[in-house]
Amino acid sequence: MPTKDSPKMPEAFKPTTIDDALSQPTANVLDVLKRNKGPYLILGAGGKMGLHLCRMLRIGLDRLKREDSVIAVSRFSSLRDRDSFERAGISTILCDLTNESEVKELPDAPVVFYLAGIKFGTAHAPELLHKFNVEMPRIAAKRYRNSRIVAFSTGCVYPFVTPESAGATETTEPAPFGDYAISCLGREKAFAEISEKFKTPVSLIRLNYSVETRYGILVDIGRKILSGEPIDVTTGFVNLIWQRDAIAHTIQALEIAGSPAAPINITGPEVLSVRELATKLGQSLDRKVSFIGNESATAWLSNPAKSQKLFGPPETSIDEMISKVAGWLKQDGEIWNKPTGFEKRDGQF
Repeated sequence: MPTKDSPKMPEAFKPTTIDDALSQPTANVLDVLKRNKGPYLILGAGGKMGLHLCRMLRIGLDRLKREDSVIAVSRFSSLRDRDSFERAGISTILCDLTNESEVKELPDAPVVFYLAGIKFGTAHAPELLHKFNVEMPRIAAKRYRNSRIVAFSTGCVYPFVTPESAGATETTEPAPFGDYAISCLGREKAFAEISEKFKTPVSLIRLNYSVETRYGILVDIGRKILSGEPIDVTTGFVNLIWQRDAIAHTIQALEIAGSPAAPINITGPEVLSVRELATKLGQSLDRKVSFIGNESATAWLSNPAKSQKLFGPPETSIDEMISKVAGWLKQDGEIWNKPTGFEKRDGQF
């Protein structure tokens, strides 16, 4: 596999270039930063989206000639190491967010983004889900009750809906299915309780599904196509949003944080057919595609009309996403090997 320094890999397909592209602030993000002073604290920054969120904040502040600190907090034991952040001018703090005494020692910050949580490998470990998705956010929410908080959640707190419905809205009553989704609603409640008790402004990001070239539903489908595996269309419909757009909307959600806590759906504008996505990917990869199963009548789908009215539409179209992911896979680019499990309908991950 080519490395990031390989001369055979076109510049556009180098991991460093991909990270740069995913971290570029939009004009709307710059406007939000103009109105909100730091420091900006990102809890759970070591995962799939943390580096790009931190870098987008840092790049935006630099363009505004602002010296506000961007501070990444994590154990840095999973996907990203501390050097990735520090090279980008982002301060880092090593912290176990399940340890309340350690969290108490973290610096104050007027703006907090909460990205921490657990999903995969928990199908038979409900105690881990409770520890990391319920108890841990409660500790963070209590510590930063005097801050403005944007906390990640998931569209999985909604019930399955039909594609004809255009997706669940923020007024749809949560009906989580499976231990993971139940724990995610528990995370929302942890922040909501603190928000209500202390009038803490909170925004809850119900995200699904963020996509980039190394991770996401398109990567999952593309890899199966390349290996000759059939595509299961039982979960036949999805929402997708390019990761840069998801992060930009997440930063913009800072300004709708309220008490009571305000949920907001962050995803792309379309209900997308998995069969059609796979067909288009197959064409871009010059491979035949086979399918198994039949589309179920329902899926986890979110309606982003509210967020797109507030924040504007995502800048990256689905055709652009497919082109970027297919180009990356054809170049044998780095893959994180973290399947989304989007096909699952039992709520167990």
